[in-house]
Amino acid sequence: MAQPTTRIGLAGLAVMGQNLALNIAEKGFPISVYNRTTSKVDETVERAKQEGNLPVYGYHDPEAFVHSIQKPRVIIMLVKAGAPVDQTIKTLSAYMEKGDCIIDGGNEWYENTERREKEVAELGLLYLGMGVSGGEEGARNGPSLMPGGSFEAFKYIEDILLKVAAQVPDSGPCVTYIGKGGSGNFVKMIHNGIEYGDMQLIAEAYDVLKSVGKLSNEELQSVFSEWNKGELLSFLIEITADIFGIKDDKGDGYLVDKVLDKTGMKGTGKWTVQQAAELSIAAPTIEASLDARFLSGLKEERVEAAKVFKSGGIGDIVTDQPVDKQKLIDDVRKALYAAKICSYAQGMNLIRAKSIEKGWDLKLGELARIWKGGCIIRAIFLDRIKQAYERNPNLANLLVDPEFAKEIIDYQSAWRRVVCLAINSGISTPGMSASLAYFDTYRRERLPANLVQAQRDYFGAHTYERVDIEGSYHTEWFKLAKQSRN
Repeated sequence: MAQPTTRIGLAGLAVMGQNLALNIAEKGFPISVYNRTTSKVDETVERAKQEGNLPVYGYHDPEAFVHSIQKPRVIIMLVKAGAPVDQTIKTLSAYMEKGDCIIDGGNEWYENTERREKEVAELGLLYLGMGVSGGEEGARNGPSLMPGGSFEAFKYIEDILLKVAAQVPDSGPCVTYIGKGGSGNFVKMIHNGIEYGDMQLIAEAYDVLKSVGKLSNEELQSVFSEWNKGELLSFLIEITADIFGIKDDKGDGYLVDKVLDKTGMKGTGKWTVQQAAELSIAAPTIEASLDARFLSGLKEERVEAAKVFKSGGIGDIVTDQPVDKQKLIDDVRKALYAAKICSYAQGMNLIRAKSIEKGWDLKLGELARIWKGGCIIRAIFLDRIKQAYERNPNLANLLVDPEFAKEIIDYQSAWRRVVCLAINSGISTPGMSASLAYFDTYRRERLPANLVQAQRDYFGAHTYERVDIEGSYHTEWFKLAKQSRN
């Protein structure tokens, strides 16, 4: 029996692709699906039947797949970033016609998207790079979507995206046209960088509560569940509470204690930090989270290092310190919240700097809105960020928004207590410490950078400016120092 013409196609049926295809079909849009490994096609079609006879039509042949879609054709790719994307474009574009559109829904480097947009334009095709956040659950039930590139292509698919995206009652679907070029992929990359910071800060809160406060997994689950009812309400806090409650099905105790302390990564955090360096934007919280992942990967070295220092009298905890458990829990909550503001501030500053460099005209408040649902960093806190940018679209830094500034002032004492307690206990809190240093550096009118610039002028004649007289100056420090010694 001939298959009907569908509204849209999706190529690449790993977990994200399958779930997004089912989501699109469930929202009433018949969809054609294709995968190079054909068993995935059959698996997706079977799932569609089981999940409510959804209008998903499978194709093993790329030509039949492309021709099954109504014109102008729109095909979403969800394949591994890099060469597989180029190969998929080559395969599909052979059968596509002028005016058709390709959308890359993977975590792609933004410059690759801009290159591909130009390349397919020569074939008369339109191109979008669309960040998709929310993991497999988000893809199936409503992700946050960040499409960038051809506005004409966005208009082709806008009605689908508005229905497929996560729906937040007070602020609408979690999708918006991000901007030109690779802006959609860039924004998704920074979203992931903020996510790295967020996850690291939560891990540090856990470490302090467990290692210094001696909280059990049951207590930790209770604490994080309670935190998820207030200002820290978010997907990551919610799943952290869940994790503490899962018993090990292969042995005694809790599963979290059996998970190897070695964090993986796919590259978006590294890209974020590289962009921070390229743009000269300080992002120490995100950088600290990346470094923490690198160090976690040195498991064998850390095991040997622990033996060396233990034999010298330094154990896992340097000094056990008596603490008031309830006071510690409250302090850690405040420290986590204040540090989290810094992670988001750094991410937003990166997006704004890139937007200025590329002329993308990105709206930071609108980005906060579409991150409120579906995505991994979704949090009640994002509503506050949206409001901050609505109050002042030219806000230099989230830290100086009147509402956030007041909270940081109220919470900074607790934040300092937690960092000091961790340092004295020998517990590393790189994210919280870097965030605190970022805040303290940003809020001080005068920094010791005058000495660094004087050193640069001494050994390299790099010149310096003065605080009291206009102009650029060079001093022969060596000669003057030699004279003063004589």
